[in-house]
Amino acid sequence: MRRTALLASAALLTTLLPLTAAAPAVGAADPDPVPVDRFEGEVPFASQPAEGLFTWGGDTDDPPALRLTARDDAPEGGKVLTGTYDISGYGGFTHDYAADGPAHDWSAHRGVRLWWEGRGTGEKIAFELKDGGAHGEASELWTTSFTDDFTGWKQLEFPFSDFTYRTDYQPVGGIDQVLGLTEMWGYALTLPTGLKSDFAMDAVELYGTADQARRASVTTGAAVYPVAEGGTADVDITVATTGAAALDEPVTVTYETAATGGAEPGKDYTPVTGTLTFPAGTPSGTARTVEVPTLKDRSAESAETIPLKLTVTGARAPAETPQVVVDAHGLPYLDTRLPVRKRVADLVSRLSLEEKAGQMTQAERGALTAPGDIAAYDLGSLLSGGGSTPTPNTAEAWAKMIDGFQLRARATRYQIPLIYGVDAVHGHNNLVGATIMPHNIGIGATRDPELAGRTGAVTAAEVRATGVPWDFAPCLCVTRDERWGRSYEAFGEDPALVEAMETVVQGLQGHADGRDLDRADKVLATAKHFVGDGGTAYGSSTTGTYTVDQGVTKVTRQELEAVHLAPYDDAVRRGVGTVMPSYSSLDLIGDGRGPVKMHARADMLNGVLKDRMGFEGFVISDWQAIDQLPGDYASDVRTSVNAGLDMIMVPYAYRDFRTTLVDEVKAGRVGERRVDDAVSRILTQKFRLGLFEQPYADTSGADRIGSAAHRAVAREAAAASQVLLKNAGGLLPLRKNQKVYVAGSNADDIGNQSGGWTITWQGRSGDITPGTTVLEAMRESTPDLTWSKDASAPLTGHDVGVVVVGETPYAEGVGDVGNGHDLELSDADKAAVDTVCGAMKCVVLVVSGRPQLIGDRLGDIDALVASWLPGTEGDGVADVLYGRRPFTGQLPVTWPKSQAQLPINVGDTAYDPQFPYGWGLTTGSKTPHGGAATLQALRVAATALERTGAESAARALVTKARLIVQARADGHLTARVAKPFAEADHLLLTGRYGAAVGKLTEAYRAA
Repeated sequence: MRRTALLASAALLTTLLPLTAAAPAVGAADPDPVPVDRFEGEVPFASQPAEGLFTWGGDTDDPPALRLTARDDAPEGGKVLTGTYDISGYGGFTHDYAADGPAHDWSAHRGVRLWWEGRGTGEKIAFELKDGGAHGEASELWTTSFTDDFTGWKQLEFPFSDFTYRTDYQPVGGIDQVLGLTEMWGYALTLPTGLKSDFAMDAVELYGTADQARRASVTTGAAVYPVAEGGTADVDITVATTGAAALDEPVTVTYETAATGGAEPGKDYTPVTGTLTFPAGTPSGTARTVEVPTLKDRSAESAETIPLKLTVTGARAPAETPQVVVDAHGLPYLDTRLPVRKRVADLVSRLSLEEKAGQMTQAERGALTAPGDIAAYDLGSLLSGGGSTPTPNTAEAWAKMIDGFQLRARATRYQIPLIYGVDAVHGHNNLVGATIMPHNIGIGATRDPELAGRTGAVTAAEVRATGVPWDFAPCLCVTRDERWGRSYEAFGEDPALVEAMETVVQGLQGHADGRDLDRADKVLATAKHFVGDGGTAYGSSTTGTYTVDQGVTKVTRQELEAVHLAPYDDAVRRGVGTVMPSYSSLDLIGDGRGPVKMHARADMLNGVLKDRMGFEGFVISDWQAIDQLPGDYASDVRTSVNAGLDMIMVPYAYRDFRTTLVDEVKAGRVGERRVDDAVSRILTQKFRLGLFEQPYADTSGADRIGSAAHRAVAREAAAASQVLLKNAGGLLPLRKNQKVYVAGSNADDIGNQSGGWTITWQGRSGDITPGTTVLEAMRESTPDLTWSKDASAPLTGHDVGVVVVGETPYAEGVGDVGNGHDLELSDADKAAVDTVCGAMKCVVLVVSGRPQLIGDRLGDIDALVASWLPGTEGDGVADVLYGRRPFTGQLPVTWPKSQAQLPINVGDTAYDPQFPYGWGLTTGSKTPHGGAATLQALRVAATALERTGAESAARALVTKARLIVQARADGHLTARVAKPFAEADHLLLTGRYGAAVGKLTEAYRAA
């Protein structure tokens, strides 16, 4: 799924902003203004983490050009800030304070003002403040605007009371949605689009004195107070001030229960009214309680709300009216003794069309216009896109955030809990400090289904401990072209290997019948992306500059069944709870339809997945994917729902989707039975997850997030994923007494070795989360190590060099070859390899999401390791380098000689790779002896074991045969060797052990 920050166009932004352009009005008692920016050169042009002015924009042409210009007419000092711009998308500039310095306190002032030289363009210009958060790029955004409808210099004042919270875009999704002013990180201006112009501004400063109503606020402990019928709700009312100062003046809060909710006064509750007074001198944080008693009437009822109206004098009132909610009770769907199907049927029968449509709607948590929208639109689900995290990004903050969302759902009639989803594709990868597993490509290299299941179990435990019950994983794509930016999300190029690794589904969910889903260490899994996303042709992408991702998969019916559909059939048998269709299009040869987006293919979603395979879970769309369907929005909605989608991921358009779906049903273009089926599927999983009984986070397992036990599983997986491609002279394993020279871009970079989908959608280089780099792990293994990233340190006197090279992080189509990426090592990595391998015996580790082209350097490399993306546990890599564990990994994809060979896969008629699918040397034991006669005997024995069902023993014989062949073919692989060798591994995975040894015998003879 595409998981970006919530970018929005400047055009949308300015339509949301109020106009403020007031003349200066300094009262006699006002203090002197406090400069923010004088533009005399005291603030440099720089960016995070340093303090400075920097520009930004939607593309390379959009950022404005800034300079400090000496002007005789400067309103203050001798210089002003000037700039030119010609913006097509969005663009502007920012003054951020230094991230490594303290935030600034603006709470004592009335507002901020600046001088602007008007051009009389009539255009709106957005002015934005950065409040709270870790630094300027992780802060809340509050905005206002002014209109350039004057000429010459004019001082513009912006009272803090005029700023509104940005609902269209927040870089971290919001912090507390309160303009506190005590932790300010700077300001920004968004310039007009579609206009080639220039500007000048000067003297940004704070002015005036804040009144108490600006500095004091009244809050309630929550916006929603659920209470059992007959119980008493305790509504906490707290007064607080910026800077935690005592009140200067008294604050009064008059309260009364309003009869505008669903509850009836005198029948469902006892009305209350009164006034609370917080005298001058009251300490900040003082709380009082208002009690709202409810009454029992002994009848079964849906939930009923009691608004508590608050009138505040002397401080800001709460942003929302708190609601007491009398819990639903006595209805069959709440009876845990009933079977799930009966509970579902009862609840569906009670829901209105609008409530059903809400259950089919999923929004991004950071895109909620207001938290109250959860109840207002009866939302069924929220998600965190990649990098959409609470602040701070801790397990405790995740649980608190999700509990807050679940609390909002209690204000709906039937109190249906949300189902919250995340992309935990290699561990709980959005959470700093979580255990990050190898990406799927590395898990496929382990050839260890049991270990794959354990990695899924660790992921599930860490995800559920933060309150998240749903994981958008695993990807069951069969990657057929390594130019695809999602290659590392696949277990491999062979559907048989993908099926073997689907034990991760049981690791995530538990038993196939769903009995374990309500456990505190299990989550609902998602098989994605149905179907054929790994088969899209190079150059067929329909999205932006992507070349492969979201393209067209053109296949025969036979190839579709054998390659792309097979893993989903297995996942359905394993009881996978949800399925996500692909962005890509399917062009099924012979059906006469041409390319059709998977989100519109009813024949695949309804016909194959639900009817033929018997899938009983629900289908969730990909991120904004229905927007890619042809036609208007109403057409997108009805086409996707009628095609079999049950829940639609509409990160920003949740209100429009719900309204449109209701309209389409009322118009008869979407059937009510289709809606009831979708809602029944969704509710079934919510009941199985135990969310009706326990909607809130069970954090009892939170102390195991990133624990030694969990990291031990990741370390084992990292070690098992390492594939030894070449080992001339038995250079590996290394010895502890060797003097080692380490170089390369990926030796000491936790971000690079974790890859994309780590903390943020695209991931990034650097120290982004706790873990152990390869270099750090090697230091623990050898006392004599020299580290030089660029291999510039002296080379003499070393026994062996280890050069760790490869890719930097990317995700999805951003990583497509031809979209700013290729399969070549960087120039710096090539230089490091050449330098070190030219001076000593060397080991090259390739840390990447897909094969990299080694080319003519292979002859100069003594040992070559495909390290894939091992995650946070570099110790696992060091374990095999130093022989604590043997190399056992095998190639999950074919390693090509050149990009011209792509796509290249096991089973191809023409097959002449650098290393074949299934290749992997070992250091764990001596190579078995024997020749053709030995292989013939192994084939006979493997065939006999196959017939008796002794699969483990048969696999061991195939492995013995493979090692014999590798020993003979190592160093002189040819097409005649590679083709049967790769095909043997496919036969092994499909349980044809005798035939596998037969193919290996063919490879042996060719070698």
